[in-house]
This record gives sequence, structure tokens and C-alpha cells, in this order.
Amino acid sequence: MSPEQAKGRVADKRSDVWAFGCVLYEMLSGERAFKGEDVADTLALVIRGEPDLALLPSDTPAAVRTLVRASLRKNRAERVGDMAAALFVLRQAPAAEASAPVSRFWSWRTAALIAGSLLLGGVATLGVMRPNSAGPAAPVTRLSFALPAGQQLTINRRSVAISPDGTRLAYSANGGLFLRLLSEFDGRSVPGADPGTTPAFSPDGESLVFYADSAIKRVSIGGGTPVTVCRVTSTPTSLSWAKGVILFSEGTTGIKRVSENGGTPELIVDLSGSDDLALTPQLLPDGDTLLFGIVPRSSAALDRLEAGHIVVQSLASGVRRTLLDGAADPQYVPTGHLVYVAGGSLYAVPFDIKSTTITGGAVPVVEGVRRGTTAGSGYSSHYAFSASGSLVYVPGPASGAQQNLMLFDRTGGAEPLDLPLGAYQFPRVSPDGRWIAFGVVDAKDTAVWIYGMSRSGAAQRLTFGGNDRYPLWSADSARVAFQSDREGDGGIFAQRIAGGTAERLTRPDAGTAHVPEAWSPDGKTLLFSATAKGRSSLWIRSMSDAMVIPFAGVQESSIPPNATFSPDGRWVAYQIGQPDEIEGTTFIQPFPTTGTKYQVARGGRPLWSRDGKELFIVPGAGRLQVVGVTTSPTVSFTNPVDRPRGFGEAAPWSPRTFDMMPDGRVVGVGLPGERSASGIATAQIRIVLNWFAELRRLVPVAN
Repeated sequence: MSPEQAKGRVADKRSDVWAFGCVLYEMLSGERAFKGEDVADTLALVIRGEPDLALLPSDTPAAVRTLVRASLRKNRAERVGDMAAALFVLRQAPAAEASAPVSRFWSWRTAALIAGSLLLGGVATLGVMRPNSAGPAAPVTRLSFALPAGQQLTINRRSVAISPDGTRLAYSANGGLFLRLLSEFDGRSVPGADPGTTPAFSPDGESLVFYADSAIKRVSIGGGTPVTVCRVTSTPTSLSWAKGVILFSEGTTGIKRVSENGGTPELIVDLSGSDDLALTPQLLPDGDTLLFGIVPRSSAALDRLEAGHIVVQSLASGVRRTLLDGAADPQYVPTGHLVYVAGGSLYAVPFDIKSTTITGGAVPVVEGVRRGTTAGSGYSSHYAFSASGSLVYVPGPASGAQQNLMLFDRTGGAEPLDLPLGAYQFPRVSPDGRWIAFGVVDAKDTAVWIYGMSRSGAAQRLTFGGNDRYPLWSADSARVAFQSDREGDGGIFAQRIAGGTAERLTRPDAGTAHVPEAWSPDGKTLLFSATAKGRSSLWIRSMSDAMVIPFAGVQESSIPPNATFSPDGRWVAYQIGQPDEIEGTTFIQPFPTTGTKYQVARGGRPLWSRDGKELFIVPGAGRLQVVGVTTSPTVSFTNPVDRPRGFGEAAPWSPRTFDMMPDGRVVGVGLPGERSASGIATAQIRIVLNWFAELRRLVPVAN
């Protein structure tokens, strides 16, 4: 592979001259021109290294040495431009030189003529790099690389993509996009794509499409300013780029398509009015059939893949047909397979593209593919493949219920709690710091559990009856409020940790869900949100007389307010969302409310530090920032400062996924082993070259 191909650029006849030079060098010297330990090392040497011409036999004519050197120029403008020139050099070599002693490998003329005839015959070493070339099958090769220190994958949506020719890898980390040539050791950030998530390559591999700032954007991989393709009203769960169009799934609305040149998105699969979420839309080769997965959005179904199914739908007729149940995140492979995720592993089945039917049994082909770890993203699996046959994926536990509650310090270091692995959600620390309440999802329901910090490993289930979630501690650390559907609605209840019957605190109207947001430090006031038809408002409940009144100025938000009291109870921080913005903006107001509000920063899901001097906010997927707060004698804020984040993520419509310990550490959901106590990231991205050959071997298809 020539340097220009290794860099992902278009090949021409000078790329074949390079291959000729490599073959000629090896036949003369007995050594490869660019000898690395693996494919990645070899390609790096192709780009940066030089062959050792001293290894050529001493009897090699000067003209042939020059030919080898000129065939292997990095800059193809300086390289031999045509094989005709190489043949001219060989034919003009002196007869005396032709009769020189034979080297220990080949005579120079024999080597040159064989190398040249191989190349002109179309079976040179480039053949193993081209999927459709004749000759011996290329071996399946597995590579992996760890993310650089300080980088953490953004896992709430699909985080990896690979170019159609298999030479470039794009991944989302730290809320931005990075691009890496497989031939190089280091990646680079994509200009203008920070923030940026959910990358996908164009069919020609020359552009990337991604989500950022409430819009789908595209950018050339060669650089330049990203351009907006269209605005969106909800975070896309996945993106794909077919010929001329970009497909994306948008919340529970359904699947939309938009021209790659921009315009107004068109709804092509309508899921509004349901609790279903569409994932991984892919337009099949006939241009009419759409392949995608449907899973429940409900957090109670976080680790229940049996609730998901894979479907095909005709765009012309609208007829939808189920292909598989208990599966998610499908993609069609041009080898004649359908691949999908179930239980954290990648499976494949033979698939007849003409009839769009499955023609054989399922076979696991990759075990342990990383999935999202939070509500709304638990079915976002991190894998992709190229048209050239390479697979890229993020390794992870074979089950989504392999998480733990972890304590994260300001350097990113993590310490897991002494709990069994499970599917945990929305941890909240009691005011006295002795307990952590959290949600647990299993195959039956969602319940609130509590963990005693002074009693290692002592966790006990607190709530029973229906699906109970979103715990919130009372000021005296004696009760936990939570949302429950135990009586058929989404009201708020409170349960004493010492036992007894749960007390109902709110009774929502039909179609409205209540979520407990904050309990005042004096215990007299409960703040809760009410959400109906995609709009959220903040309310105040008096704990003494159960009177409910609206919280001034927080009545029409596109996302829940995620309100929180300051430690002294005199201020409330909350977020407001606008219809054309995915992330919220954080504000604070005095309490009791006066109608005066102060904007803190872009970003939402605020949390006060225990001393009331800082606010933690989430400005985007995979990110966490700290803002200094002064409220006396005047209100002021410092500029936001990024802080390492290791805990899991959730969509903006979900409650905050983390809380604060008395010592300043953050408690959140994470994957044990992904970060060490020193804060060094160990997450890996794995690449399988020539994966199509392995897929055909594992899952044969009828000719």
C-alpha cells in the first residue's frame, strides 16, 4: 500500500509503481522494504520510514538502484510515473551487468522482470489490499489501541465509525470528534466538531456527518468549517449516510431523512404517540426498504433486549415486517448477512437481500460489544464496518447489567463501591452522607435500593410495588421520595428507610408524570417537575399542608428542570430548555422566589457543591464543568472549567445521573476496570481487518 493510499487518498498508476518497487526491493534483498510488527506498524513505516538500500546486493547496477529508489519516493510527484519508464531502464542495462554473478536471492534482471510481470499482470501485492482482487485471501488481522490519557469515549450514542475504504477511523470522545488514519499512531481532533457525537462517513469517505448544537452537521475530513445540514428537535440516536441522503432517528418521533446538501427533514417512519425508540436506520440496496431496530424508551426496559425487535419497512407502501425479536441495532452486510446485537454480543444470520428474509440460524460472531449504560442509550451498540471488510468496535461486558456505582475524584480517578454488578441508575447521597439511594433495573421491574456507606456491601431494597425510580432524600435523611406507577399514574411517594407504608405526596393529572427534584434543607418544601406532551414545569409542594403552587418562571421548558437547592436553602439552580436546543441553560433564583433569575452558563443538570461555592453542570454529552458561584454581596459566576468525567450518561430529558459526596467526590454509574484509580483511561477500540472473510467462514450463506 502506497503512502497516498495509507493516508486515504485516491490511488493512481504511480501507486502501482510503488508496489513494484516494494516487490523488487524484497526480491533483491530478501527483506521487506517496510517491515513492521503488525499492519499498523507497517503502514506507519510506509508513511514515515525509508527502506535500507544498503541491503541490495553489491552487484545491483546503479540504474536499478536508482529505479528502486525512485519507485519508492513518498511524494508521488517525484516517483517514477509509469511502468514504461521502469521497463526502459531494465532494457537499457548493460549486457555486462546482466551477466554479473547471481546474488544469494535473485539476479537483478530476473527479480525485476518477475516483479514487473506480476504487477503488469494485475496480481501484485496491492491485490491483498483490494477486496475484489484475485490471489490468496488476506489473513484476518486484529488490532487494538487504547485511547490517549485524558480521553473518554462518549457512549450515550454510537461512538465509532470507519470509512468505506477502511483506512480512517472516527470516534467520539470528551464530547468531540477525533479522526485517525489506521496507518498512524495518533489521531487528531476534527476541526469544528467539538462538541460533536454520533459520527458517520459519507459513501465516498471524504466527509463526516455528526450531531452537535441541536443540529446535524457535515464536514470534510480534509478540514474546513462544518456546515449545518438541518436542525433537529431531539438528539438523534443514530445517523447513517446513504447515496444522496442522511438518515437519522429522532427520539420517539421516528426516523427522518434529509438531503446531504441540506433542507427540511422528512419523517419517513412515524413512532409518535408510542414509547418506542428507533435505532440504526439503514437504507438497503433496493432504495426502498429501510432496516432498523425498535426498542422501548422506558428506563424499566434498560437491560431487556427481549423487548426490542428488528424490522424492515417499505418507504413506498409503509408496510412494516418484523424480522427478529429480542434483538437490536441491526446492519446489513454485503456478504449476505444481517448482523445485530443481543445480550452485548454481535450475532449474524444469513439474509436474502432480494426477499429481505432471514435464511438461517443465528451465530455469535463477536462477544462483548460495548453498549450504552443509561436510559435511552442502553441499546446504542458501538460497532461499525467498512465496505472493504474491516470491523471496528468498542469492547465491553456481554451484558448491559455489568455496571457499578463508583466514586470519582477531580482527577478522574475512580473507586467502585462494594456492590455486585448490576443495572444501576440515578444515585442520590443522603444529606448526612451515610446512605446512597439508587434505582435498580431487572427483568421484572425498577426499584429503589439504599446502600450504607458505613456498612460495606450492605445494600437493601427499599421500595416494592410497580416501577419505582428517581430517588430523592429528605433533609433529615430518614425518607426517600420517588416516582412510582404503583397506583396507575406517575405520582410521587415517600418511604421511610426504617420501614412502613409509602406515603403518596402528589397525584398528577392524566398524561402527566411527576418527578421529585429537590427537598429543601429545612425539610419544609419539596420541588417537583410535571411533564406532559413534551413540556415540563417546576412546582413547589409545602410539606406541612400539601399546598402546591408553581415555581415562578419555570413553566414551559422542553426538558425537565432538574432543580436543586443550595446547601443553605436560599437559592435554587435549575435548567431551562428551548425547542431548538438539546442541552439546557442553567439559571439560579432566590428562594423563596422573587421572580429574579440569573443565568449561570450554557449546560444543564446542575448540582451544588456541598459548600455552595460551585455548581456542576453538563454542557454536552460526555462532559462535566464546574462554575464558581458568589451570591453575596452580589451574584457572580466564574467561567466554566472542564472536569474529568467517568460516570455514565443519559439523555437531557432524564434526571441528573450523578450526585455529590460530603468529601467532594462524585458518585455515578460506571464500568469497573475502565478507569484505574490513577485516572488513566484504559478504554480500547478494536479493529478486525478482513472481517468479511471471517464472517463468511462462521456463517456460510447459500450462493
